Amino acid sequence: MQKDGLTYAQAGVDIDAGNALVERIKPAAKRTDRPGTMSGLGGFGALFDLKAAGYSDPVLVAATDGVGTKLRIAIDTGHLDGVGVDLVAMCVNDLVCQGAEPLFFLDYFATGKLSLDHAARVIEGIAAGCEASGCALIGGETAEMPGMYPAGDFDLAGFAVGAMERGTALPDGVAEGDVLLGLASDGVHSNGYSLVRRVVERAGLGWDDASPFSDGTLGAALLAPTRLYVKPVLEAIRAGGVHGLAHITGGGLTENLPRVLPEGLGAEIDLDAWSLPPVFGWLGREGGIETAEMLKTFNAGIGMVVVVDKDRADALETLLGDAGERVHRLGHVVAGQGVAYTGKLA
Repeated sequence: MQKDGLTYAQAGVDIDAGNALVERIKPAAKRTDRPGTMSGLGGFGALFDLKAAGYSDPVLVAATDGVGTKLRIAIDTGHLDGVGVDLVAMCVNDLVCQGAEPLFFLDYFATGKLSLDHAARVIEGIAAGCEASGCALIGGETAEMPGMYPAGDFDLAGFAVGAMERGTALPDGVAEGDVLLGLASDGVHSNGYSLVRRVVERAGLGWDDASPFSDGTLGAALLAPTRLYVKPVLEAIRAGGVHGLAHITGGGLTENLPRVLPEGLGAEIDLDAWSLPPVFGWLGREGGIETAEMLKTFNAGIGMVVVVDKDRADALETLLGDAGERVHRLGHVVAGQGVAYTGKLA
């Protein structure tokens, strides 16, 4: 006796839903078009014209990242609109540290059962992050994989490509006496959330409880998107005097700043130069987290450090402030190695 034939949909994969998602996000992706964009969504590959983007002798720079366990909070609370911005920021903020202009972005969205609404909200957030960074969303992949993820769960990855003219890569020319300008973060950004979640668990709080350090719910407060530094930082680079940039993610100031310092040079940072944002004060108190651990896990209120020539420090501080950044003079590049701290994180 012949068995009834199975379909892909019966196996848990809905091709029609995937096609509907592509159609829904096309307008958002279209808004990210920039010089160099050559094709829309839906092809087997995405094209980009470097010459049309204005480059004569370009070097390409690539970066990939995810959102980490911050995604767990977004899924559990249903607040999905900001994690797409996080995904873009984690990639393009890294690109600009090399001196590169982000050009285009691709995303990977994987889930067990595709929810058109959930996926569209995430990808529309990705498009918003791309638009704010001058970066075109030119493609991606939506993978529906039954049995791989629990109901309602999904994962994200992002891939960004940028370019710079040959010979302009950063860091370059970092020297003793250079000034460290810190650009304020918008909260925890997208690292350290495994520790954040442990602190919340220890505090006995739920995501829908009132935030102990801000207005609104705890979940919403912890989901503030990662700040996009691309446009102000590119403006500073083009103005001259920027020797290096450090995106302060996992590892904090302690681990990330030395990545842009040459052998024999370290950094001296005055912790009194800025005020610790309330979210970090609460995490530190509630979790009993030591200062050294805070500075090695979280951004502690500084999302990007710009290493600048001391003679250009005033002008660049003004330029970045006029571009909307909250700028703090953190300290200087000094002889030695690693990061030394003075003052108190408070």
